Amino acid sequence: MVLVHGWPDTAELWSAQLQHFGRTHRCVALTLPGFGSDEPRIGHSLDAVVQHLAQTVDQASPDQPVVLMLHDWGCFFGYAYARRYPHRVERIVAIDIGDAHSAEFRRGLSLREGLLIAGYQLWLVLAWRLRRIGPGLADGMTRWLARAMGCRAEPASIHAGMNYPYDITWTGSHGGYRGQPALDLQAPMFYAWGARKPMQFHSRGWLERLAARPGCHVQRFDSGHWVMRQRADAFNAAVSAWLAAPRSL
Repeated sequence: MVLVHGWPDTAELWSAQLQHFGRTHRCVALTLPGFGSDEPRIGHSLDAVVQHLAQTVDQASPDQPVVLMLHDWGCFFGYAYARRYPHRVERIVAIDIGDAHSAEFRRGLSLREGLLIAGYQLWLVLAWRLRRIGPGLADGMTRWLARAMGCRAEPASIHAGMNYPYDITWTGSHGGYRGQPALDLQAPMFYAWGARKPMQFHSRGWLERLAARPGCHVQRFDSGHWVMRQRADAFNAAVSAWLAAPRSL
């Protein structure tokens, strides 16, 4: 099992899952490039992040496909990896980010939701751009937003260098993220999302199609964005039951 976090976290996000799933799987949690506190604050293209993930998977399980457990930006990068290397992915557990880069998702947004998304993401783009001339201010902006959104990661581990995915999304730097194919992956998927949020990051149509696919499962949790922490026991139990069920396609 390879676990991939999102913004503004590191591999430390998965402590409860490493303890739980470590009983049944060999678990490897990676920190995304550029997210470590001691790393250069530079952007990383989609290809670079996917190749980093590919190297991690190959080292962790050179002979067998893996279960990907993904959250937030980890979903975006994990989905891209699963498209390129479908034979290396047995199952996918995705948390709180579905087809958020699709036209179907964008069409379903209300004006309020669109403004909320633009507001927090452009704040992080600004912090990313300020990191070179005002690193203290840039880090402070990033930590303030993380707290406001309910993230409980150690503040010292949060920094503006984690914001490059938002800059790439909005400015097209480092090759951009446009042109991603529809989220229709081969591997069976367990999709979990938290209900206590001002918006969801999946379209209703995609969720319904996924729920109807044999071998897939969707589940709503009474939590915010960080389902695996806020409802760790319930989440871990539900995923374990799904993993133990016979695989069907």
